[in-house]
Amino acid sequence: MKQDPRRLIDVLINPSLLLTLLKEYLGLDRWRRTQPITDRDSLHQFLNTRASFMAQSSLYGYLRTRAGMRYPELFNNDDFVVSINIAKWQIWLACLSDLCVYTGGLLMHTPNATEQSVSQLIKGALETILEETGIPQDAGSDYNRTTQQVRQRVADCDWKSVTDNETPFSESPQALVKWAPIVEDIKQLDEEIVKNSIRFRWQSVRRDLRRALDPDSLLEMNN
Repeated sequence: MKQDPRRLIDVLINPSLLLTLLKEYLGLDRWRRTQPITDRDSLHQFLNTRASFMAQSSLYGYLRTRAGMRYPELFNNDDFVVSINIAKWQIWLACLSDLCVYTGGLLMHTPNATEQSVSQLIKGALETILEETGIPQDAGSDYNRTTQQVRQRVADCDWKSVTDNETPFSESPQALVKWAPIVEDIKQLDEEIVKNSIRFRWQSVRRDLRRALDPDSLLEMNN
């Protein structure tokens, strides 16, 4: 989730470059043209890149909207940079949590799916992503605790009850409001708008997942 500082400065000066930068870094443009999600590697790739994209685009978009013309100046403040890095990783974990639950729900509501096979597949994908990511140096002291909460949510999930709508995406809106380094009084005023904004952003990810997911191929690997 690192960015080239020179490109980041360009984005701060010209915020319209933000989505382009994130898509280039995360490979989302390339991913839209690739084959369906048929194996563990492609599943891990989708979950990780889309969670990262959602976390960063939502966080930076909110900060840019609130700061306006002063947005680039914020990155000259060391304390702010520390806070935004912590927020970035916390929101990423929340996005990953929501997307894992939603994906498991889609798999569960397909013929021949079992709770055991879905649980094994999603837990395995989550563990792979967390292990590959490790413990980022800039993630803050709460990172480990939050990863355990994500693991527990997936482990306790009732896959049959997961619905194909915005309901599974419950953690990411809250995380964006909680962790964004913005004055609390302002965040309280913004709360509903901010939460609705990230819920709206998830719609395109849900469409991409429905289109790309190959449940039969994925579940067959766990039989």
